[in-house]
Amino acid sequence: MNILLIVSSCLLISSLCSTAIAEKKPNIVFVVADDYGFRDIGYHGAEFATPNLDKLAAQGVKLENYYVQPICSPTRSQLLTGRYQIHTGLQHDIIWPSQPYGLPLNFPTIADVLRTAGYSNHAVGKWHLGLYKKEYTPLYRGFDSFYGYWEGGEDYFTYYNCDTFHNRTTPPDLRITNSFNYNDILSGKYSTKQWCGYDLRDMNEPVTNMNGTYSTHLYTRKAIDIVNSAKSADKPFFLYLAYQAVHSPMEVPPQYVKPYSFIQDKNRRIYAGMVSAMDEGVGNLTEALKETGLWNNTVFIFSTDNGGEVYAGGNNWPLRGYKHTLWEGGVRGIGFVTGPLLKHTGIVQTELMHVSDWFPTIADAVGVKVNTSLNLDGVSQWQMISFRCPLTCVSCFTLTAKV
Repeated sequence: MNILLIVSSCLLISSLCSTAIAEKKPNIVFVVADDYGFRDIGYHGAEFATPNLDKLAAQGVKLENYYVQPICSPTRSQLLTGRYQIHTGLQHDIIWPSQPYGLPLNFPTIADVLRTAGYSNHAVGKWHLGLYKKEYTPLYRGFDSFYGYWEGGEDYFTYYNCDTFHNRTTPPDLRITNSFNYNDILSGKYSTKQWCGYDLRDMNEPVTNMNGTYSTHLYTRKAIDIVNSAKSADKPFFLYLAYQAVHSPMEVPPQYVKPYSFIQDKNRRIYAGMVSAMDEGVGNLTEALKETGLWNNTVFIFSTDNGGEVYAGGNNWPLRGYKHTLWEGGVRGIGFVTGPLLKHTGIVQTELMHVSDWFPTIADAVGVKVNTSLNLDGVSQWQMISFRCPLTCVSCFTLTAKV
């Protein structure tokens, strides 16, 4: 009797959850913060304000048992492919500009899958999944448009980047934090000049007229342009906004730092300003979604790519470790999902979730079946996020077997 009751309950829950997919395909907005420390959001106790992020998270589902990878390229590859980095060959390190490598072409991205479902896909900001051949760049990986940079980090105002991987004469402290003055390098102060280059692109073409524009502002503006264009479009869209913030170098317009004079550590003070600028950008983007009437049919996702870099102002307290490490401070991420389409909101979710789960979760949210031949490592968490339903009924059967 007990077994039948448990099985029936599981089937009922599964039925209720599976019928809750929206008839109209939702827009997906996925925002990634770079090197964002676990402590550094208002609802985790940061000493600086993140009002927009806090409000969005409070109105949605906070993912408080959410894990990522300790560095950039592996996390982004898992997010977009649903495969562990050990299966894509990206388990060793980030992809350096001079490396002839990238996310293997035989792994489709979530953008590829959404395209087959009629989505318009747009990437803004950081790529960092390969650039040595055009086939590895965003326009060949399922995205219809791209505005941003292909590599992993650069100056926020000049859009110059330097590859220190192949020049070990760079001062060691610069290699650790990447917090150096790019103008000094370009002037020849250091011997890495031959490894420096300009990296800002619209589609595949270099953009040369944005020198002096802060990248967080620029990428927010481009994301809003996409939202405004989508208002008159007859198809859903996927917007992947991968901010440069708050990755080093430590740069931000002065007005964002002024409120934090009470923070003694200079890097931490600048970092706080960088977070504030990003929070403002997220607020402006969501406001644009509301003004265009698109918010009511949008699933908004926010995620970090790895733990904060303590050498560059980040704070992962109370977790041990930081970016690059396998301690909790390196791999425990900030994450939340929000939007009117969620059936239960104001939730703190402690179910385990991994960055590789986003591929099947997004596919599930829009009602697209993923071909089993893709052998995804991630599993869909959409029922858990939106409807507070169990991941599967496997746990029910497992529990029954143990009784």
